[in-house]
Amino acid sequence: MSTLKVDLALVKKYNVPGPRYTSYPPATHFTEQVTFDMLRDKIRANNETERDLSLYFHLPFCYSLCWYCGCTTVITTKQGESATYVEYLKKELALMRQFLNPRRKVVQIHFGGGSPTFMTPNEIRVIGEMIRSQFKIAPDVEASVEIDPRRLTRDHAKAMREAGFNRASLGVQDYDPKVQKAVHRIQPREMGEEVAGWLREAGFVSLNIDLIYGLPLQTQASFEKTLNEVLEMNPDRFAVFNYAHVPWIKPHQKIFKDGMLPTPEVKFELLKTTIEKLTSVGYAYIGMDHFAKETDELAVAQRAKTLQRNFQGYSTRGNADIYAFGMSSISQAGGVYWQNQKELPDYYRMLDAGAVPHHKGFILSEDDKLRRWTIMRLMCDLGLDYAAMSRQLSLDFAAYFARELDSLADLEADGLLRRSDGGFAVTDLGRLLIRNIAMRFDAYLSQEKERRYSRTI
Repeated sequence: MSTLKVDLALVKKYNVPGPRYTSYPPATHFTEQVTFDMLRDKIRANNETERDLSLYFHLPFCYSLCWYCGCTTVITTKQGESATYVEYLKKELALMRQFLNPRRKVVQIHFGGGSPTFMTPNEIRVIGEMIRSQFKIAPDVEASVEIDPRRLTRDHAKAMREAGFNRASLGVQDYDPKVQKAVHRIQPREMGEEVAGWLREAGFVSLNIDLIYGLPLQTQASFEKTLNEVLEMNPDRFAVFNYAHVPWIKPHQKIFKDGMLPTPEVKFELLKTTIEKLTSVGYAYIGMDHFAKETDELAVAQRAKTLQRNFQGYSTRGNADIYAFGMSSISQAGGVYWQNQKELPDYYRMLDAGAVPHHKGFILSEDDKLRRWTIMRLMCDLGLDYAAMSRQLSLDFAAYFARELDSLADLEADGLLRRSDGGFAVTDLGRLLIRNIAMRFDAYLSQEKERRYSRTI
């Protein structure tokens, strides 16, 4: 990345609440008015095809709460809770089997949380066997699992590999002891290095490191030190997330008092430092929060303009329909989204009654689908080619989105993008503010009385 000179007025101007666009419309628009009965026929129609499948399993348990956490979790020290949960996952899989076409091929599997490593090694093996017995797994399946290194044993690593996992995402967040204490997550660097060794020894082919910038007490110097330490582990990918401060959704975040969190200006510098550091040592900046080695399939897909984006972030398997299991999990297929019950008792109650544990849903309009594709291509390709978009969407792109394209003038003036007759390209500065650019194509933002999202910086 070239040296960026960004004045503070610009940072303040663009530091507004906005979606992360893992879906469009964002999950804030899902509604209980869309019942599972309304979706049933659409799901059946989706299974008349043999489109590829992506499976997501939400494993919500954690032994302790990290103060920054924005995930849907269940905090407990009772190990037996996970065995109960596995039995309910079996019930949910059995219920959904009636809808799923057995000829569909699973090309992607993801275990998220919570901490999937709360599960015992044997429970991980059991879930792996459940998946293999009910689905047709592609030989080149991309199977990834999120890992809390504080709870991983060598047997966990073996069990996950036996269950079919070949990619691991290691939650580091920050190695500075002061930051770790402030966020209630103590994990020495040596622990992370040991776990990375176990995973590679077990046969994992790809290691991703999760970091978070914008945490309490972080400075540019301290975060650069963490980056240097993590680079010694030689990960294949990085996910460097912007800390989402949403205390109105996650009240535990109120523990971060005024003055503890870095200012927007410091956060901007942290991101800029991260991009400059990683791109200088052979990682491609995929966009927003993802980095990958130049030879990684994510980087290859981005150069070929075949990259996709979904609830798992950037992906080379984004064309697959997502069927998700477990409390709060979100599925995406056939122009609809649906989300499971977000509280464990409600999830269990519905399954005990023999009902799909549905909570909310959304049915996309034709305009929603056009905007979803446009926002995804913008965030993946870092620009838009109007002729290519016209072909992909079977319409005159520049005419359909004339109002949105006219609205880009101030973004161009501020240096976020460069326009031409045939499209526009996002600049280095614009990459850091890609959510702000994507928001110009969001038809729902102007209707919202209050934007209850994290800030873009």
